[in-house]
Amino acid sequence: MSKAFTGGCACAAIRYEISGEPAFMNHCQCQDCQRRSGTGHGSYLTFMGRKGVKLEGQAAHCDVVGDSGNVKTHSFCPACGSPVYLTFAAMPDLFTVHAASLDDPGRFKPQAVTYGIRGHAWDDLDPALPKFDKMPPAASS
Repeated sequence: MSKAFTGGCACAAIRYEISGEPAFMNHCQCQDCQRRSGTGHGSYLTFMGRKGVKLEGQAAHCDVVGDSGNVKTHSFCPACGSPVYLTFAAMPDLFTVHAASLDDPGRFKPQAVTYGIRGHAWDDLDPALPKFDKMPPAASS
């Protein structure tokens, strides 16, 4: 069994520990991710099974309708503003964390670029990664 994925916000008011391996790791170039990250994409690890997630601290939440038309809830630290995790109304068993919130961001190994149709030429991502115009059917973040 691999070691747990741990992380949290910049001020450590919110912490998480997740047992198990991510089901999907991606860069997302949708407009919401661009605006939230302040760059050309967001980077995420999505886990199946909420029971493997331990959370400490109280996050603030903001619901957004994604490019898919589904509601996703962004959770961030009310003290420092760091984005930490996302949940999805249509897929309540999924738990997604921002790659930069990991204690060891080097564990993030992107598998694909999603919503590449919204990407910008200046957002130079690894050209070897599969690029999808939207979310691929088997992926859920």
